[in-house]
Amino acid sequence: ALPLLGLLIGLFAFRLEIGFLIIALFTPFAIDFALIPKMELSIPVEPMMILFSAIFIFRVLVADTYDLRIIKHPVTICILAMLVWMLVTSITSEMPMVSFKYLAARMWFMFPFFFAATQIFRSIKRVKQFFWCYAFSLLVVIIISTVKTVSNFSDLQTLHRVMQPFYNDHTAYGVTIALFVPVAFYFAIQKQNNLFTKIFSIVALCILVMGLIFSYSRAAWISVVGTIAVFYAIKMGMKIKWMLVIAGVGIALFFTYQADVLYKLGKNSQDSSYNIADQVRSISNISTDASNVERLNRWASALRMFEERPVVGWGPGTYQFVYGKYQRSYQLSTISTNSGNRGNAHSEYIGPLADQGAPGTLFVVLVFGMTFATGIKVYRTAKDKDISNLAMAFTLGLFTYYVHGIFNNFLDTDKLSVPFWGFTAVIVALDLYFPKKA
Repeated sequence: ALPLLGLLIGLFAFRLEIGFLIIALFTPFAIDFALIPKMELSIPVEPMMILFSAIFIFRVLVADTYDLRIIKHPVTICILAMLVWMLVTSITSEMPMVSFKYLAARMWFMFPFFFAATQIFRSIKRVKQFFWCYAFSLLVVIIISTVKTVSNFSDLQTLHRVMQPFYNDHTAYGVTIALFVPVAFYFAIQKQNNLFTKIFSIVALCILVMGLIFSYSRAAWISVVGTIAVFYAIKMGMKIKWMLVIAGVGIALFFTYQADVLYKLGKNSQDSSYNIADQVRSISNISTDASNVERLNRWASALRMFEERPVVGWGPGTYQFVYGKYQRSYQLSTISTNSGNRGNAHSEYIGPLADQGAPGTLFVVLVFGMTFATGIKVYRTAKDKDISNLAMAFTLGLFTYYVHGIFNNFLDTDKLSVPFWGFTAVIVALDLYFPKKA
């Protein structure tokens, strides 16, 4: 291990960009491993991220060459505010050690794939290399998982595990694929590609779509459908404020008629199934489908936790250790547990309410909203048509996660953090380093 460590230190010290791409390449194959009791790391990528972050910070402090325009960018300001609030709520946390470990992990995800990546992505060549490094490994995982799927079509529970050990959960696997579909589509239709690149991009897109279908992740399917709708809204020139108005009206109508809506949803008894049509119908089953019932249970528990500590919450990463006593017997599902061993609040928006109070969710919404707005701005103002379309592709990729974040939260894992923060860095870099229309 020592020669390998020395090689990595040398690589990150002298060829930081190559080390960045190697981490992206290895991430889909990484496996969680407990190096010490109660401290799991994703091997080999998390140790590499920690090393990368340390060398990157050292280089910034010594060389003093970091572009301060990145720090002043609205997206970065929102991210820094989010991290500062996570620090504050870690100090006030019910379980400080858990919260500080959670904060440390978030930072070693973001230093390489946002703060360093924004500098690396001055070059479009590096943007494409980053995308294809992760995508190539993801394609391999999809092929392996699909082969395992074909021989297990009669057992849904087995189908939910075919992507292990690379992805612990079929929903994380599905949303990762969804994140890559819009960008792969862009590369598949890009006119400037040579014949080999075009064929490879089309094949990659087909494999991604196949993986998305056989992920059996209903949330991932919904996120893609929602993203297609937003794509057409953007192409028609709809302003973001009108998108927000439509979303707000939809939410208001739901709460106005929620009794009728919940009554109709409660009459759906179609459970999850290996039959794709039945799986689609089970999306609205909130009465007998264990996954849907448990998600509602987790949300209700998070809201009760929020009501008790509305400002600072219980501390980042503490939800799974605390929520048990906030469950109610009439909301429990067949997969409910008090031990916190089956995930967290299952929402990128509701989870922070419990962990970090109302400001925590506010900062998440600000980061997502500001990135989306920046992506649309680049799409509409970029002087180069290819840069414009590239911004659209990465923005739509991120939007799949913004929708999926309603149902699950995975930004505490390397599998999602690497592409998510990398895509966010692409949007910021395209905004800062490429010419705009007059």
